[in-house]
Amino acid sequence: MSKHDAGLSRREVVVGGLGTLGAGKAKTMKQPTLFVAHGAPPLLDIPSWVAELKTWGQALGKPKAILMLSAHWEERPFSIGATRPVPLIYDFSGFPKHYYQQQYASPGAPELAARLRSLVKGAVDEPTRGLDHGAYVPLVAMYPGADVPVLQASLPTLDPTELIALGRSLAPLRDEGVLIIGSGFLTHNLRLVDWSEKLPTPQWAAEFDQWVAEAVLKKDVDALVQYRSKAPGVQIALPSHEHFVPLLVALGAALDDSSAAKFPIEGFWMGTLTRRSVQFG
Repeated sequence: MSKHDAGLSRREVVVGGLGTLGAGKAKTMKQPTLFVAHGAPPLLDIPSWVAELKTWGQALGKPKAILMLSAHWEERPFSIGATRPVPLIYDFSGFPKHYYQQQYASPGAPELAARLRSLVKGAVDEPTRGLDHGAYVPLVAMYPGADVPVLQASLPTLDPTELIALGRSLAPLRDEGVLIIGSGFLTHNLRLVDWSEKLPTPQWAAEFDQWVAEAVLKKDVDALVQYRSKAPGVQIALPSHEHFVPLLVALGAALDDSSAAKFPIEGFWMGTLTRRSVQFG
C-alpha cells in the first residue's frame, strides 16, 4: 500500500444514532466503504497477504461497527445475522483441521441491526446465523483483536441495479461510524486456478481485472451495472456472480462521495484470482 493510500482522508462528523455505538453526540469519523478480496481460509497462512490487510485496517482506524456483506450469504429478503456472538460458519470442505478451529469472537451489534431495520424496508432477522468465511477471514487479518462489533447481512439479489440501490440505502451508516464491507472476488473461476502458482496470469483474467479497475476509478455506474455484457472475459472470469456483486453494494454506498477510489491490494493469487480490493471514500 502506498503512502498516499495510507493517508486516508476522512472528515469528522457529529452523530447521535446507533444507540451505544454512537451514544450522545460523540465525534466519529465518516467511514469509507470497502470491497475486500477475501480469499479462502488459506489466506491466513500467507504472511504477505495478512500483512497487507493488517496495514489497511490500521490505516482505516477502528470504526464504531462493521457491516459485512459476503458472497457466501445470498438470501431474500435482506436478512440480518446474529446480533450476539454465535459460532462461526465453516462453509468449506476438504481443508486441514486447523481451518475449522479458527475463532473470531467479535462483539455483536444489536444497535446496528436496529438501524438496518429502519433503513432497509422488509429486512428480516436470522438470529442464529454466524459469520461465514467471507466475513471472518479478512477481519481476522484486518482487525485481529476482534474488538469491533460486527454484523453480517445477506445479499438479497444478484441484480446490479438493485444492489446499487441497496448500497445507497446503507450510505447513512457511514456518517455514523459504520464501516461497510463487501467481501468477494472480482474474478472467481475455481476450475481454472493454477494450484501450482507457476503459470502466468491468463489474458482474460488480466483484461477483466483492468476493465473493472478503470470503471471503478471513473465511477462508471452504467458500465458496472452492465458488466455481464460489457466486461471482457466476463463469462470465463465469473461462471457465477455472487463473488463480484458485493463490489456494487460498496459502490452504491459511496456514490455521493467525490473522493477517488483506491486499490490498497492488487495482484493475482493462483494465477486467475485477482486480489484487487477497493476503498471508496
